[in-house]
Amino acid sequence: MSDRLTEDPIWRQGPCDGGACIEAAAVGEEIMVRSTADPDSVLHVSREEWQKFLAGARSGLFDDL
Repeated sequence: MSDRLTEDPIWRQGPCDGGACIEAAAVGEEIMVRSTADPDSVLHVSREEWQKFLAGARSGLFDDL
C-alpha cells in the first residue's frame, strides 16, 4: 500500500484511435489500470489477478464484449 505513495507510476498505453484509451502501470506488487477519459479513477489489482486477466484476454474470453 505504501508503494502507491512513494513511486510515480510509468503508464503504458495500448493502441488508441484518439478516443479514450486504456493505460496500465506497475507499482510495487500492484498493477493499476485507468482510462485516459478519467485518469483519476484507477483500478488496483494484484500481479496475479492481472496475469489471470491477460490469460483470459489472450484466450478470447472477452472477444464477444
